[in-house]
Amino acid sequence: MNQAPAPLSTWARNVSPSPTLAVDAKAKALQAAGEDVCGFAAGEPDFDTPEHIKEACIAALKAGKTKYAPTPGIEPLRQALADKYLADYGLKYAPSQFVVSPGGKFSCYLTILALCSPGDEVIIPAPFWVSYPEMVKLAGATPKLVLADDTTGFKLTPAQLEAAITPKSRLLIINSPSNPTGAVYTKPELEALVDVALRHNLYIMSDEIYEHLTYDGAKHFSPATFSKEAEARTVIVSGFAKTYSMTGWRLGTLVAPAPIAKACAELQSQMSSNATTFAQFGAVAALKEKEKTQASLTMMLAAFDRRRKFLHGELNKIPGVSCLLAQGAFYLFPNISKFGLKDLDFCNRLLEQQKVAAVPGSAFGAEGYLRLSYATSDEIIAKGVARLAAFCATLPRG
Repeated sequence: MNQAPAPLSTWARNVSPSPTLAVDAKAKALQAAGEDVCGFAAGEPDFDTPEHIKEACIAALKAGKTKYAPTPGIEPLRQALADKYLADYGLKYAPSQFVVSPGGKFSCYLTILALCSPGDEVIIPAPFWVSYPEMVKLAGATPKLVLADDTTGFKLTPAQLEAAITPKSRLLIINSPSNPTGAVYTKPELEALVDVALRHNLYIMSDEIYEHLTYDGAKHFSPATFSKEAEARTVIVSGFAKTYSMTGWRLGTLVAPAPIAKACAELQSQMSSNATTFAQFGAVAALKEKEKTQASLTMMLAAFDRRRKFLHGELNKIPGVSCLLAQGAFYLFPNISKFGLKDLDFCNRLLEQQKVAAVPGSAFGAEGYLRLSYATSDEIIAKGVARLAAFCATLPRG
C-alpha cells in the first residue's frame, strides 16, 4: 500500500515560526480582549513615520508611480544610497551595487541565497536575530551557532570564531548594533573578527539595520570600511524600518560586490519583482531631506535613551535579575537564570499572571534571558517593569 505524500515540503516542515511575532500577536490578542497588557515584545519604533517621508510617498502615488519598478530599485534611490555610504563611511559604491528589497529581512535572505549552497556552514553568533538560522536552513545550508553570553558583553571573540570555522564554513553573520542585546562592537573588536574571517576566506553579512541607533558615544563601524579585501568579502544589509520608523513600508537594502549584487537582483526578480514603487520615493526623501530626517531621529533617540536608562536601572533593582546597559538598538537583554525556570516558562507565566509580554532568550539562542524592547511608551515601561518585579518576588532564587 502506497503511503500518502507528506502534505508539506521539507522546507515548510523544517522552518520555525518567528517567536517574536508570535509573542507580539498573543499580547495584541489579549489587548483586543480587553486585558491591560504591557508589551515589551515588538521590534519596531513606537513613533510614526516622519511627515516629509509620508508626503513624498503620497506625492508619488498621486503622480502615478504605481507601476513595476526596476527589480533592484528606482535609480534615484540607489543613487541616494550610494551618496549616503560615501558620506557616512567613505565607501565608493556604484548605484548598480545596491538592491532595494521588500524589507531588511528579505535583504538578508537574498544575501544568504546568493552566497550559500547545500552543505555550507554559516557561523551565527548567539544571541542572534531569530530569522538568521531559519533563512540559512531555507537555503539548504547549516547554521553553526556560537554563544557569546553576557560575560563577553554578548560579543563574539576572535578565539570563538576561529574555533567554529571548518572547511565547510562559508559565511559569518555580524549584527551590530545587535538585536536582541543592543551590543555594539568597537572598531578593534570588529577588526579582529574580520581578520579571522578574511584569513579563512569567509564572506561576511553585516546586518546594519540599527546603525544610527547608538548611545553613550558608541559608534557604529562597518566591516567593509577596514580594507579593500574586507569590502570585497562583505555584503551590508540594512533598510529603513528602524531609523526612519518605517517598519510597515517593507523597504530593505543591500550593497555588495557587483557579482553578488547582480545575483541578488536576479533572485529577487523571480521572487518578489521589486519593492513597492511609490514607497521607494518616500525612502528617497528620508535620505535626501537630511535636516528633517535628522530632527526626527534626534527626537526618537532622546526618547529611547531616556527609556533605556530607566529600564536598565529598574531591572537591576530586582533581586535575581542582572542586566548589561546596551549601547545600541532599542532592546535590553536581562539575565533571569537565577530563578531556575526555563525562560519560555518564565515568559508564559509572566504573561498569564502579570500581563507582561516579553520574548524568551532561547528564541535568540540564549537560554536564561529575556528580550525587552523599550520601543514603547514611558508609561508602559514603568508599569511593566513594576509588574515584572512583583512577579520575580514570587519566585525562589537559586
